[in-house]
Amino acid sequence: MVNKKAAKREKMMNMPSYRLMVGTAKYMDKWFLDPILGFILPVGIGDALTSVFAFPFIYYSLCVVKSIPLTLAVIYNILMDVLIGAIPFYIGDVLDVFKRSYVENLRLVTGYIEDDKEIINKVNKKAFWTAVFIVVLCWLIYVVISWAIRLGNWIVSLF
Repeated sequence: MVNKKAAKREKMMNMPSYRLMVGTAKYMDKWFLDPILGFILPVGIGDALTSVFAFPFIYYSLCVVKSIPLTLAVIYNILMDVLIGAIPFYIGDVLDVFKRSYVENLRLVTGYIEDDKEIINKVNKKAFWTAVFIVVLCWLIYVVISWAIRLGNWIVSLF
């Protein structure tokens, strides 16, 4: 039984999608590509673009690990990152340096693979509220981006 679990864990961690997640976490959070792209690209475009790099985390949690609560936690972390990064006047980009959503998602996924009971219990207990917060975050992202666009249009109209 123990050897079976170890073999499954080894197989899961050697999958190309897992290695892609490790690389994504490294580049996006440890080398700050996420906040840099948010800083360079205008109003929320960088954050929307960088959120595409989270798809391997969603795929892996849903299709490989096969955990709805884990997938909800991953999506929640991604949406929080988008919301923080979308705050205008480069404030969100500065805050984005401190929000390590890709590293956190990798930690959660790895915790599931390694059968870390603390991570699994924590994610499972928060699953319902995570789903509720996802809906709220989607609405907040819409509000912040709409506000930023209106503010940008107003500033442009002054000239």
